[in-house]
Amino acid sequence: MLTLSGAKSGAASAVRGRLFLICWPLLAVIAFALAGCMPATTQVADADPADPSAKVARASYRSTVAPYTSLRPATPAPWRDRNDAVAPQPKQDR
Repeated sequence: MLTLSGAKSGAASAVRGRLFLICWPLLAVIAFALAGCMPATTQVADADPADPSAKVARASYRSTVAPYTSLRPATPAPWRDRNDAVAPQPKQDR
């Protein structure tokens, strides 16, 4: 019984091997035939980049530090006046 099952699997693999050898060239021929139906090139962009009359966006310069303004005070104030301005107000007696 064991030898019989071993013989079946060997025969099945031989049949699969022959089918593989027969189908592989057929699949290759089908792939080449379908590849011939594909267009040769595809249009990627609207205008040709080598065309000197093609319209392009205008190049402009924009400074990265142009909107900067200094936040330092023009004249330094005494530190005690500044400290008193931001300190919490003392509570009033009730």
